[in-house]
Amino acid sequence: MTSRRPQSKPVPTLEDVAERARVSTATVSRCLNAPQRVSAVTRARVMAAVQELGYAPNFGAQALAARRTNTFGAIIPTMENAIFARGLQAFQEVLTDEGVTLLVASSGYRPAAEEEQIRSLIARGADALLLIGHDRTAESYAMLERRQIPHVVTWAFDPDAPRSSIGFDNRAAMTALTAEVLERGHRRIAFISAMTNGNDRARLRVEGARSALADRGLDPATMPLEETEYSFHHGAAAFDRLMRQTPRPTAVLCGNDVLAAGALRQAREMGLDVPGDVSITGFDDIELCEIVTPALTTVHVPHREMGRRAARLLLDMRGGDSAGERVRLEAPIKWRDTLGPAPA
Repeated sequence: MTSRRPQSKPVPTLEDVAERARVSTATVSRCLNAPQRVSAVTRARVMAAVQELGYAPNFGAQALAARRTNTFGAIIPTMENAIFARGLQAFQEVLTDEGVTLLVASSGYRPAAEEEQIRSLIARGADALLLIGHDRTAESYAMLERRQIPHVVTWAFDPDAPRSSIGFDNRAAMTALTAEVLERGHRRIAFISAMTNGNDRARLRVEGARSALADRGLDPATMPLEETEYSFHHGAAAFDRLMRQTPRPTAVLCGNDVLAAGALRQAREMGLDVPGDVSITGFDDIELCEIVTPALTTVHVPHREMGRRAARLLLDMRGGDSAGERVRLEAPIKWRDTLGPAPA
C-alpha cells in the first residue's frame, strides 16, 4: 500500500492578511514595519489576522524591493558588564518603533575581531552600524566607505575625526574629575585603567588625569598606572598592587565603574576606610554606583541620550536626510561618598 504524503497548506500572503483584516495591503505593511503609524484598533485587527493565518513576512523579498533589510548592527567591546547596556537599550527602543531589527556583536576589545564582525554584518545586509570609539583598523573604515554603509561612532567625541559621532569628551571629563580630587588635597594619585592600546576611551581618560596633574605643576609621569582587563576581580587585584606601594596613594581613579567596584571591595578586604584612608572614583555612572557601599563618585555618561540620538541620526542617514554630524554631549561628575579630603 502506497502512503500518500500530506499536502502542504498554501503559505499565507500579505493579501490574505489584508483580506482577513479588511484593510489594504499597504496598511498591513505599515502595521508590520512602522506600527506607530497605525491606529491601535486597526493594528489589533491586523495582528489578529497575522496570528490566525500564521503569516510571516518575506523580509528577503522586501529587502530586494526596497534595497534595505530594516536591520541595523551594533558592535560593542564587551557584554560581560553593564557599561553599554543602557545606551544599547535606548538605541533599540527607537529602532523598534521604526520597525528596524538590531543585531549586536561583541569584539572583546580585539580590533581584528571587530573588523570581521563589520564584514559579517555588511554581508548580512545591515543598513547601518553603531560603533564604539574611534580606534579601529583602516580596513574597517575602508569597508564601510566602499559599501556606503551609514555608521556613527558613540562613547567618544573628536571634532577632528572625519566621521559622524555622538558622544562625550573622555579626556575633558577625566581632567575635570582629577582636578576635583586635587582640590581636596590629594597629591599621591594612582589610576586603574583598561588596556589603552586600541581603546581611545581608556587612553583619553588616562591622558585627562595626567593633564590635570600637569596643570597643577605635578609630574604626570609619577602617577602609578595599572592597565588591566575590565572586570570586578581585575579591579580588585590592581587596587591591591597599588596599595602595597610606598608611599601608597591617597586617591585611586578608575577608568570604569566595574573596576572601581572591585577596588572598593579590595579596600574593605584590606581594612581600609573609604574615603577616610583612600578615595576611589569611577567612570560611567551605571546602576552599580548607587548599590555599592559607600556609593561611588563617578562621571555620568549620557548612555540613553547617546543611544537615542545615534538611532535617530542613523535612520536619517539611511534615508538620505542627513550626511551625518558630530555631537558633543555633557558628561558631568556625580558626587557621592567615595571621594573625600586627603588624609592628614
